[in-house]
Amino acid sequence: MNPNKTNRFMPIIMALCVVVGIIIGTFYANHFSGNRLNIINSGSNRLNSLLHIIDDQYVDNVNMDSLVEKAIPAILAELDPHSVYISAKDVQSANDDLKGSFSGVGIEFTIRQDTIHVQNVIKNGPAERAGIIAGDKIVSVDGKPFVGKIVTNEEAQHRLKGPKNSKVKIGIVRYGSKKVKYFTVTRGEIPQKTVTAAYMLNDDTGYIRVSKFGETTYPEMLVALANLSQNGFSNLVIDLRDNTGGYMQSAIQMANEFLPKNKLIVYTQGRKSPRQEFRSDGHGSYQKIPLIVLINEGSASASEIFSGAMQDNDRATIIGRRSFGKGLVQQQIPFSDGSMIRLTIARYYTPSGRCIQKPYTSGDDQAYNEDLLTRYQHGEYFSRDSIKHTGKPYYTSIGRVVYGGGGITPDIFVPEDTLGITSYYKEAAMSGLILQFAFTYTDDNRLKLNNFKEMKQMADYLEKQALVEKFATYADKHGLQRRNLLIKKSYKLLDTYINSRIIYNMLDEQAWNEYINLDDPVINTALRVFKNHAAFPKKPTPASKKKGKVAVVSMPFEYRGYHAHTHDFIYA
Repeated sequence: MNPNKTNRFMPIIMALCVVVGIIIGTFYANHFSGNRLNIINSGSNRLNSLLHIIDDQYVDNVNMDSLVEKAIPAILAELDPHSVYISAKDVQSANDDLKGSFSGVGIEFTIRQDTIHVQNVIKNGPAERAGIIAGDKIVSVDGKPFVGKIVTNEEAQHRLKGPKNSKVKIGIVRYGSKKVKYFTVTRGEIPQKTVTAAYMLNDDTGYIRVSKFGETTYPEMLVALANLSQNGFSNLVIDLRDNTGGYMQSAIQMANEFLPKNKLIVYTQGRKSPRQEFRSDGHGSYQKIPLIVLINEGSASASEIFSGAMQDNDRATIIGRRSFGKGLVQQQIPFSDGSMIRLTIARYYTPSGRCIQKPYTSGDDQAYNEDLLTRYQHGEYFSRDSIKHTGKPYYTSIGRVVYGGGGITPDIFVPEDTLGITSYYKEAAMSGLILQFAFTYTDDNRLKLNNFKEMKQMADYLEKQALVEKFATYADKHGLQRRNLLIKKSYKLLDTYINSRIIYNMLDEQAWNEYINLDDPVINTALRVFKNHAAFPKKPTPASKKKGKVAVVSMPFEYRGYHAHTHDFIYA
């Protein structure tokens, strides 16, 4: 062959090879690996084109930023109930909720009659150091009046929170005076506790209430355990009722404290997230202590990770009612403008392999959001037999039957009891009248109530004050007609609720927990389990394993469920 002729055609041959390669590559990309990408590109191009057309041709001027702000949540809502958009102005407060602290003035407040009322001041915090006391009314901030319709929780936090060491001038009207006093407060770091109560239920049993799983939950729990150890506790109750979750890592750290080495705590897995397992390291200091975990329909996410790990590893007895059923893992993804999305990237699974996420229909959040009401209407709060399990059964380490697809079902079910609940009580509680009365009574009697530093002392005093009668008179003047027969039937519920709110107003959340736990049927059930040395689950008999039986305990409900662990107070 003539080498000169070959060299002459070489550029043409190479060009043809490149063209053929491009054609073949394009064919395979389009037909095998690129369809999804093309769909995404075409979809995003259509969205971009739509926004451009609206901006360019729509009949009126359009705020495009506002339009996008409204569009993003709608898109995410089509995915699942927990993928959400958070605007730039709300990111700080959304993150503060789970952080161990925030920068502010250090008060707990509530809004009454379009005015901020200081409910409590953080001990040794900026507001207390400046001279602000509980009961003060805030009427101005930085020289501008702050009363009336403009006063909202969001606006109050916006004005009172701020960078550390910055100053804010607050105008105060103190009880018994009409004169405005001014205080300059230097903002500082305000701790946010997630372990809101830790005390001894009796001589042997410690109690820890965890309100949510934040950055500091695990060290807070260690401090609480250390304090309980000084009192010689040999049994432990961890109360996760109405704990809506938080950081998964905090729940894992907590579970690790109670499990022997190499026990699976939880694992996550998603389409783009390979399976990731989290196991105990064997360094926990409380691996053998008898343990009971309390849950209810308000216990979600990280609460379910912890209780699921304890249940599947047969480490603790779970008591209460079926938990919420959130088994989706979100990742925070920020945008350049300061806003962010929380996007579901995986599901989490308990050690037995169950996902406890309850069913949902993409794009239909209403039924999902009303699930707890549906459970109530179907009688699940009152009967274990009303719980509808979905999916196949799973098995714990010793062979007990558990179910996924809708929360954690407790080992011992304690139903609500409607005894004492009347239409009068429901309206009094749900309308906020009891809260308003308790706050007004607290304000009017603060000097007298200041004499009581312990929960038991204050409770004994309040029991003698005929507060139910005083409330009935107050409520009658505020639109709730007196119904003497119904009031008599609900007397104990009303008395307990009113007293608990006043105790919370004057003392703290731990004192409030101590008071409402005095006659709590779930707490009483836990104490009986400890007394019977039955906190460690037993291997099931063949009959119970086949049926997946759950113990049922029927006790008076008292009043938990309508307002337990719910406050209308905000921190700033």
